[in-house]
Amino acid sequence: MNITTRRQFLERSLIAAAGTGLAASAPSPWLRAQSAGDRPVSAGEGVKILNPLNRVPVGLIIDDSTCLVNLNRFAMPQFNAAYEGVNKTYLRNWREWPVEIPDAFVRKFGEWCADQGVKGKYSIVPYPACVGRLDRQLPGWTQQELKASLDLVRTVMMPNWDIHPEMITHTRVIDTKTGHPYPEFSLKFMENWEWTTGRSVDEIADYLSYALTILKNVGLPCEGITTPGGFGNRALPQLAQASQAALRDVFKAEVPHYFRHLYDKGPESVAPRVEYASGLDGSDPRCVVSIIGCTGDWTGGWDNTEPVGTDAFITADLQAGRMIDVINRGEPALMLAHWTGMYWNGQERGFKIFQEVVRRLKSRFDNLVWMKLSEVSRYWAAKELTQVKRNGTRVELRAPFATPWFTLRLDGFAAKPPRVRIDDREIVLKEVSGAGKLTASSWARDGQGMVVCFDLPKGVSSVEI
Repeated sequence: MNITTRRQFLERSLIAAAGTGLAASAPSPWLRAQSAGDRPVSAGEGVKILNPLNRVPVGLIIDDSTCLVNLNRFAMPQFNAAYEGVNKTYLRNWREWPVEIPDAFVRKFGEWCADQGVKGKYSIVPYPACVGRLDRQLPGWTQQELKASLDLVRTVMMPNWDIHPEMITHTRVIDTKTGHPYPEFSLKFMENWEWTTGRSVDEIADYLSYALTILKNVGLPCEGITTPGGFGNRALPQLAQASQAALRDVFKAEVPHYFRHLYDKGPESVAPRVEYASGLDGSDPRCVVSIIGCTGDWTGGWDNTEPVGTDAFITADLQAGRMIDVINRGEPALMLAHWTGMYWNGQERGFKIFQEVVRRLKSRFDNLVWMKLSEVSRYWAAKELTQVKRNGTRVELRAPFATPWFTLRLDGFAAKPPRVRIDDREIVLKEVSGAGKLTASSWARDGQGMVVCFDLPKGVSSVEI
């Protein structure tokens, strides 16, 4: 099994690809090194936890976005300098690229996605390419322009998108004691390459916390982080635990998550991985969720490479493409794009491709639910860590984490109206015409039993027939 991180299709060399922002194939033990942690002992014969609303989650993961700064223009010469000019990947005429991705495009994109119901993750690089800190100043823009850009993210993007830091600069490593880049200009001190190798959990957590704190200072709450390039590739256990620690410390995130990996082809599961679970029976349950993307960077690339195009996601006849494969497996289908490719130097080539992808998905499927990464993470944590016991005609649940739209298949139960009991409250579920019509607090007859959907509370609850 190969682990493919987020730009394998651009470069085959691990180090070279990591520099572009994503690493290439990596040995499978890296991912297997992650600890699942504790799991509940369940005795739920005839009971199966399904996808939320009995639908397939879909979403869009946007990397390399930030306020105003067109990241690839400022990153390219820094990557080239770190390679001392010997890597042709970074010998691009970056001076022709615009300095800014304007807020008008952010609004256009965000409002279109809101109208279509599209959700996902939107990175905000806190100190983009060392141009300036978002909680202080962006040289080249006025303070009013920076404030307006941050306000736009809060009002237009945040309702439907998780905000992630993509480390601190996405280029040079910052000394968190001084706030300045380390003086050594090499691969060892670039975020995309070697800095995390050999680092401890505490060292990586300190670095993540620095990035998260900048976003906290400007009022952008986070439940997850995104890694730039090869960040964490050879320190995955440390990265996972550091993500958990930093997000809990800075934002009190109950279900932290991180985006590091994707599979853009093949049969490997792209379901989220719930890692380092502990304290499931206590007052302070913990876990961290690894979100896995399922497509390549096919909307134009971080460096405005020629887009692969819509058909790689889903073909015009709606019969093939990576999204078809993953959705038919019933696993979360989380697409990847880079903000710089979406804008594509003002031509908006990536955005146009994505708009067609959404149109085709709507034409092909009626069983999708768009979700933020935090929503997917919370559901999968509840799905894997909730204890389920069947006691006659009652299903008893003990959940370390609450989640909306918790969906169960109950086979071998009489198809009678079920009730959900939470403490002293009783909720009578509404019957709908089929399992594909579920809403919160509903149920449907299905084969030899039923499917029920309700908002799962933290702690003890039950479904009674």
